[in-house]
Amino acid sequence: MNITSLRIATRQSNMALWQANFIKQSLLELYPKLQIELLGITTKGDQIQDRSLADLGGKGLFVKALEVALLDGQANLAVHSMKDVPPELPPNLKIAAILKRDDPHDVFVSNQYASIETLPPGAVIGTCSVRRQAQLLAYNPTLTIKPLRGNVNTRLAKLDAGEYDAIILAAAGLQRLQLTHRIRQFLDIKMMLPSVAQGALGIEIVKHNNDTLLELLQELNDHQTSLCVTAERTLVQALNGNCHSPIGAYANIKNNILTIHGLVASIDGKQVVRATVNGSVRQAEQLALDCANKLLAQGASLILSII
Repeated sequence: MNITSLRIATRQSNMALWQANFIKQSLLELYPKLQIELLGITTKGDQIQDRSLADLGGKGLFVKALEVALLDGQANLAVHSMKDVPPELPPNLKIAAILKRDDPHDVFVSNQYASIETLPPGAVIGTCSVRRQAQLLAYNPTLTIKPLRGNVNTRLAKLDAGEYDAIILAAAGLQRLQLTHRIRQFLDIKMMLPSVAQGALGIEIVKHNNDTLLELLQELNDHQTSLCVTAERTLVQALNGNCHSPIGAYANIKNNILTIHGLVASIDGKQVVRATVNGSVRQAEQLALDCANKLLAQGASLILSII
C-alpha cells in the first residue's frame, strides 16, 4: 500500500463528526501507520435552518460541499449518511464502500407519551421529512405535523422546550450519540418504512486513478449492506424520486434471499401504495426494479407527479 496519509471531508455536526471519526478509527485499526486528518466543512444544508430541506433542494445539500472538496483535491474521501446521498452521483465520483448497516428504524421520542398509539388527537409531532409526514398522517390523520430542522441535539432541545408532543428520529443517530435512552418506541416498518439507506454509512471518492484507495477502503465494505442499499437506491431512481418524494424503501437479506419493501404516499397520507418483492441476492437490482414497477402499477407515478 503506497498511501501514507488521508484527509476525510466531513460536515461539522456532532453526528457527522462521530461518523467521520468512526471511519478514521476503523481505518487505523486496519492500517495503524496511516496519518488521517479530518477536514470540517459547513454545508448549505447546515447553514439554513429556517426552511425545509425539500424547499432548499433536498438532503443532497449535505453532500455537495463535501463532493466539491473531493473534486478540488482538498480531501481524499468523504463520509456520508447514505440516506443523504442522491440516487445519481456526479459522473466522476463513486461510493467506494458502504459499512455494515446500523438499526434502520425510525423511532418515536417523547417526554409525555410512551408510544405513538397513546398520542391524543391533534398531538404535535416534529419532522421535516415528507416521507415521515405522509406515513404519520396515513396512520393517524388527526396528528398535527410541525416542521423540525437542526441536528439531533437541537431537535431534542426543541422537544424538551415543549414545542412538540413528540418527534420522529432515526434510531441509528440516537444510538451513535449514546442517546438511546431517549427512544420511547421503535416504529415497525409496516407503520413507518425507513428512508432509503437509513442506518448505513458510505465513503465517497474520486472515481479515476484511485485504485489503491479503492482497494484500501474495500476492507470496510459490508457486502450484504451494499447489496441492500444499492437495491433501495435503484428503486428510488426507477421511480424518479427526489427530495420532494415521500418514498420509503428497505431491503434485507436472509438465507441468500433479498426482500425489498417499497412505499409511495401523498404528503397528506391519503394515498399510500406499497409493494414487497423477494428473490435471490444475485438479482438484487432487478428485484428493486420489479418492486418499483409494482408501485407504478398501483399509481405511484400519479402520486409523485402531483407532489
